[in-house]
Amino acid sequence: MTRKIVVASNNAGKLKEFGEMFSPLGVTVHAQSEYGVPEAEEPFLTFIENALTKARHASRITGLPAMADDSGICVDALGGAPGVQSARYAGEPKSDDRNNQKLIADLAASPNKSASYYCVLVYVRHADDPQPVIAEGSWRGEIIDTPRGNNGFGYDPYFLIPALGKTAAELSPDEKNRLSHRGQALRVLIDKLR
Repeated sequence: MTRKIVVASNNAGKLKEFGEMFSPLGVTVHAQSEYGVPEAEEPFLTFIENALTKARHASRITGLPAMADDSGICVDALGGAPGVQSARYAGEPKSDDRNNQKLIADLAASPNKSASYYCVLVYVRHADDPQPVIAEGSWRGEIIDTPRGNNGFGYDPYFLIPALGKTAAELSPDEKNRLSHRGQALRVLIDKLR
C-alpha cells in the first residue's frame, strides 16, 4: 500500500479520524483541498455509488491513490432518511445545526428514535481501478432531543449509544474510533489493504 492517500473530503472531523487511524501504519492522509480538488457531485441514491464517484474523482485529478467515504445517519422512523442526504438534510448551505434541528422536528411525533450511523469507504489505486476496495460499517443508537457532549461533529451530540449512556459527542476520540461506523469500516478497509 502506498504511504500517501488522498482523502476525497474536506471535512475536518473525518480527516482527523482517518489520520489517527492510518498513522500507526506509517500512512499519511491528505485532504483533497491540498491538491486543489473540488468536491465531486454526489448524485446517487446509495452510499457506495457516491463514495466510489468521489474516490475516482480525487484520484483522477491528483494521480494518487484515493479514499472516499460516504456516510450518514439512517433513522428507522424516517424510512432511512436522511441517509445519503445527511450533510444536506436541511438544504444548502450545509449546516450541522440546521440538520439537527430538522431531524429533531421530523422525529417529534414518533416514539421510535432508533437510528444507525452507516459508512462506506472506497479505496482506489488509480482513477480507473477495476477492483476498488470497499468496506462498510454500521453503528446502532437512538436520537435524543437535547444535545450532549462537545466532541465529534454532525449528528454526534444527538446520537445516543444506549449501552454506554453517552452520545457520540461525549466519547473520547479513541472511544469513538473504536466503536463508530467509520472506525469499523476503516478497520475492515485496512485489513483488506494489507
